[in-house]
Amino acid sequence: MGLSVRVTRTFGPFSLDAAWAIGNELAVLFGYSGAGKSLTLQMIAGLERPAAGSIILNERPLFDSATRIDLAPQQRSFGYVFQDLALFPHMTVEKNILYGGHGIDTEQRRERCADLIARFRLSGLTRRFPRELSGGQRQRVALARALIRQPGALLLDEPFSALDAPLRAEMGELLREVQRDLQIPVVLVTHDRGEAVALGDRMIVYAGGRVRQIGTPGEVLAFPASDEVADLVRQVRRQPARFTAPAVMPEEC
Repeated sequence: MGLSVRVTRTFGPFSLDAAWAIGNELAVLFGYSGAGKSLTLQMIAGLERPAAGSIILNERPLFDSATRIDLAPQQRSFGYVFQDLALFPHMTVEKNILYGGHGIDTEQRRERCADLIARFRLSGLTRRFPRELSGGQRQRVALARALIRQPGALLLDEPFSALDAPLRAEMGELLREVQRDLQIPVVLVTHDRGEAVALGDRMIVYAGGRVRQIGTPGEVLAFPASDEVADLVRQVRRQPARFTAPAVMPEEC
């Protein structure tokens, strides 16, 4: 059980060739911007298609170039939190969360939404819009929306990069709590060394479109596999977040 990834893809001069596998743990894809971390995440979710390889979640193939399996994103059991969170500004907190549960029975969707609102301390905020929330509250809404379908794995693309240190620590602890309770694979993309060390059960180091080392954060920092990895874990620091607005505004649910 767990998540197994083996993907290749070429974009002009950039070539991605990555392979790794994790169990029900929190894995960090770590490295400089442009190393292929977010692209790997998009391929896992089905938002980008690998040229070759396979993606297997809990022994179920989601993509396999050899057998021509390529499930659509909505057929893959993933919750996804984008870097800019992609909350819909014209929807309330409650409707943003409910939107993530399309396809679920209406009554069950509302029950799950109510449970998540209580779990993530959003009670009293359900009628507010994203612009009326703090950074931490928006993070919790995005996480709740990603979990309403009870996914088999959770994917996060640098979701905490815009938060200050206390909020990052708070959200990191919440994420660890979610992983412990749900016992699902969680994959977090970051180029922040402190975040990788604090949160990761496993650290998957990317550089130049390749996986350079896999191990616990302690192992990677103490015993880097190469001079390249040693330089990387010494030099990587937090970088400014990039924000984009949701591309499509759906109708309110």
